[in-house]
Amino acid sequence: MSVEHGPTAGEYIVHHLTHLQNKPMAGVIDFSVYNLDSIFWSILLGVVASFFLWRAARGATAHVPGRFQAAVEILVEMVDSQAKGIIHSAQSRKVVAPLALTVFVWIFLMNAMDLFPVDLFPKIWELIYGAAGHDAHHAYMRVVPSADLSTTLGLSTSVLLVCVFYNIKIKGIGGWVHELFCAPFGAHPLLWPINFLMQMIEFAAKTVSHGMRLFGNMYAGELVFMLIALMGGAAAATLPGVLLPIGHVIAGSIWAIFHIMIITLQAFIFMMLTLVYVGQAHDAH
Repeated sequence: MSVEHGPTAGEYIVHHLTHLQNKPMAGVIDFSVYNLDSIFWSILLGVVASFFLWRAARGATAHVPGRFQAAVEILVEMVDSQAKGIIHSAQSRKVVAPLALTVFVWIFLMNAMDLFPVDLFPKIWELIYGAAGHDAHHAYMRVVPSADLSTTLGLSTSVLLVCVFYNIKIKGIGGWVHELFCAPFGAHPLLWPINFLMQMIEFAAKTVSHGMRLFGNMYAGELVFMLIALMGGAAAATLPGVLLPIGHVIAGSIWAIFHIMIITLQAFIFMMLTLVYVGQAHDAH
C-alpha cells in the first residue's frame, strides 16, 4: 500500500512563491509574461480602496461624524499636512495630495493581504482549479501584490512619470532639458554629458529603490508567515496534544500584530517618498 506524502518544506515555499501566470516563463526577461494573480488582487483592492474613500466622501456631514468618517478625516488631514510641508504649490497639491492618499490606502490594503492565513486563498484556488479539471498541484496563487517586484516597480515607475510631468509643467520643456544638462556641476559644455548621466542615474536610482524597498519588506514578511506555517505543520507531526497548535497560533499572532506596524509603515514611506520626489520636481537647480 502506497503512502502519499505531503510536500517538503522547500516544495511548500516554492509553491507559495510561484505566481499564476498567463504562460510559462520563456526566459529570464520576458515581457509577454504577466503575473495574473498580482494583477487581479491589485485591481480588486484598488476598487475596494476607491469604494471606501467614495463612501466616506459621500457620507461626509458637518454634524458629529461617525467613526468611519472620523478615521478617514484624520487620514486625509495627515496626508494634506504632509503635502503642504513638501509641495508649496497649492495648485499642484490639488492633484498630488489625493494621489498620495490613494497611494497610501491602496498600498496599505495590498500589504494587509499578508495578514490572511497563508493557505486560505491558495486552497480555495486549488479547489476551483481542480474542479475545472486541471491539476491542483499547479494551482498557483499569490495574494500579496506588493510582494511582487513587477507591482512595486510599476508603482514606482508611475511616480517617475508623475515627476517627469511636473518637471515639464513647472519648468517648461526647455527649462527641464537645460536642468538635465547643466545640473549639478554647471553649464560648461564639457560638463553636459556628465550632468546628463548623473541625472539619469538619479532618476533610475530613485525609481528602483522606491519599488525595491516596498517589495523587499513585504516579500520578507510573506516568507516569515510561510515559515511559521511550516513550523506548526512540522511540530504537529511530532508533538502530541494541544500545546503545539496553541504555540503555532501564538507565534503567528505575535508576528501578525508586529506586521500591522510594518504594512502601515511601508505604505506611509512609499507615500512620503512619492511626495518628496514630486516636490523635488518643483525645485529649480
